[in-house]
Amino acid sequence: MITPIQLGQAAITTSYAPIYTVPVGTITYLKDMDVCNTTSATVSLSVSIVPTAGLASASNALFFNLPVPATSTLQWTGTQILTAGSTLQVKGSTTGLTITASGGAST
Repeated sequence: MITPIQLGQAAITTSYAPIYTVPVGTITYLKDMDVCNTTSATVSLSVSIVPTAGLASASNALFFNLPVPATSTLQWTGTQILTAGSTLQVKGSTTGLTITASGGAST
């Protein structure tokens, strides 16, 4: 059975930080993300799906330095599968972005 869940909601910093870690024995799918730029300037966004014990980088990026225009919201919808132990990590070129990510989990 798949249970809908909010994977994370956070203010994005200038260093990669995990907003969700897939629990042991679980497969999670990322269904959508909303990223809001609360500043008056464009801020770049990077999002990575990082395998267990890996590091966020261009090689596992879903978005890499994607510009989010001032006072706007970026919405992404799709399907990405995250395996047990992997993380969803985000960073911005400066502060001012917030993210809400949703999906589902199956044990």
